[in-house]
Amino acid sequence: MIEVFLVLLVLTAVAYLIIKNYHPALSLIVGALILLLCSIILGNPLYPQGKGTGLAFFDIFLKLKDTIISQVTGAGIVIMVLFGYSGYMNTIGANQVAVNLLVEPLKKVKSKTLFVPIVFLVGNLMSLVIPSASSLAIILMAILYPMLAGMGISSLTAAGVIAMTATVMPTPLGADYVIASGTLNYPLMDYVIWHAKISIPTLLVIAVTHYFWQKHCDKIEGEEAFISLDEVDLVNQKAVDAPKGYAILPLLPLMLILGVGITGMFIKGVTMDIFVLTVIAFFVSVLIETLRHRSYKKVQESASEMFKGMGQGFSQVVMLVVAGSLFTTAVQSLGIIDHLMSSVQTSNSAGIVTTLIFSGATTLFGILSGGGLAMFYAVIELIPNIASKAGIDGILIALPMQMIANLARTISPVAAVVMIVASTVGTSPVRILKRTSVPTIIGILCVVILSILLLPY
Repeated sequence: MIEVFLVLLVLTAVAYLIIKNYHPALSLIVGALILLLCSIILGNPLYPQGKGTGLAFFDIFLKLKDTIISQVTGAGIVIMVLFGYSGYMNTIGANQVAVNLLVEPLKKVKSKTLFVPIVFLVGNLMSLVIPSASSLAIILMAILYPMLAGMGISSLTAAGVIAMTATVMPTPLGADYVIASGTLNYPLMDYVIWHAKISIPTLLVIAVTHYFWQKHCDKIEGEEAFISLDEVDLVNQKAVDAPKGYAILPLLPLMLILGVGITGMFIKGVTMDIFVLTVIAFFVSVLIETLRHRSYKKVQESASEMFKGMGQGFSQVVMLVVAGSLFTTAVQSLGIIDHLMSSVQTSNSAGIVTTLIFSGATTLFGILSGGGLAMFYAVIELIPNIASKAGIDGILIALPMQMIANLARTISPVAAVVMIVASTVGTSPVRILKRTSVPTIIGILCVVILSILLLPY
């Protein structure tokens, strides 16, 4: 069938461009526009009579406009404000204070045996404050790496653990959580709770695996696992003069979300709006900054980072979601989804087969591209329809796919976090991948197995 051939051809081209580090959003948009054009040529109108522009070719770009409006007015604006708040927290030094506070208890751990799994778990806790895996790796290489080396832990063990610190920590503040819950029509906190049921046991399993795997690798490599590293090679973090109390500010939106959520359980009519609560947290932070500096003008300059961060959120995530949604629309306009599901719809194990297909594809894409979230954002709009045809709940596809997208980058030689850690330690990415491979693979298997056992069908 020509439609299937066209979709496979364009999909292969888009995947190739993304793997080769072309802009993922632009690659997806161009691919979507080509498929929409093909759909029109094959006699499939994009709008009912009288609803479009009146010119079929222009309808392609009207579809892009409608997709942008739909995404920005929905989950997109929430993603933007979360990015903005995170940017503001970086500017006023609150994120750094929070990280320093979380690192402090680690200095009291004297057991070399326990230190590796504890660092992994605390590092994942830090990802609530620093959601970027690359940024968190840079900070931890500067703060934790010397501490690990001082305890006699090998360089490659330290690097392997740090490279995996931002993986599947559950949080309602993540852009992927907001998108997934909205698309699947799940209340955000319900989706996060389901995520936690899978991710928390997975994190514990990975932590234990790290202990045994790193110990095994050190035994095999011996002295080669220790790499001399001058302090000048580490990226020094700027000293911050923010008060220790600022450590609570990055978590303020989360605290408000939990507070309002608990209140809503006892008082009817109280609802949670992440945008509203994050903006409240922002103005509370601005007020605290104003009282601290006693200069509203100075505070205004730093507060403007909120809007710069919102722009960053739009360009980095929202447009990627728009691109994925548009690509989904293009594929649907060619009638491919029905053909895709026909092979598994009649099977008694359709749900498991579909979950395994999407999990496997995400793992492969994540390894090749250095991050599977681009694929996750690209297909999330398809999942409700596919799940419906397979007779399962969409969360059974989306949730493991989301987790695997975050895990797979730690076994990719082209992932930014792997390259950052490898270059800082002064070794090849392959040696880092050896340290992350087994914990990551076991983590992925754990996600898939727990998802099939625990998630609703």
